[in-house]
Amino acid sequence: MASAISNRYYDRVIKTTQITLLILGFVLVASLLVTVTKSKFSSLRANLQQQDVVGVTAADRTKQLECLTRNIYWEAAGEPFEGKVAVAQVTMNRVVSGKFGSGVCGVVYQKNVFYEKVVCQFSWACETNHKIKPVSPNKWAESEEVAKKVLLENFRLPGLTQAMYYHATYVNPGWRLQRVTQIGQHIFYKE
Repeated sequence: MASAISNRYYDRVIKTTQITLLILGFVLVASLLVTVTKSKFSSLRANLQQQDVVGVTAADRTKQLECLTRNIYWEAAGEPFEGKVAVAQVTMNRVVSGKFGSGVCGVVYQKNVFYEKVVCQFSWACETNHKIKPVSPNKWAESEEVAKKVLLENFRLPGLTQAMYYHATYVNPGWRLQRVTQIGQHIFYKE
């Protein structure tokens, strides 16, 4: 009889353990499913914000393309392809972040006032030379192609997904930001 009680007890322990493991498995799978779903929705939301899909007209998109092309040209005309993409990507990262101007043109032409002095996020935007025709039609055409790839095709460099700032190698702004990489003559940072 003791053996029968022992076997029943052993069977209950096994069943309880199996049920516990089954419940734990369901909880883990559900948790993983929730995490993956949240991540996917977050990614989709970011893409929608970045693409400004809702209500964008052809004229709006053309203006965004022009602003991004100008920024690439005046900031990185002499840089390699990757350097141009990196400048465009920082611009788009700023658009998505919402911490800078509104939309591509708002980010490109954003100005702040420090000690009664107007400071542009991109130095060329405070200078008058950006209003004249580009000096090099070939570099303008390449800048425009990069702008199309980044703005319209969502082309990105994987290492710069969080890059928000950059400066030329010949200046030292003394930023206390985390350095991401150097491409050409620019050093890129994230917050």
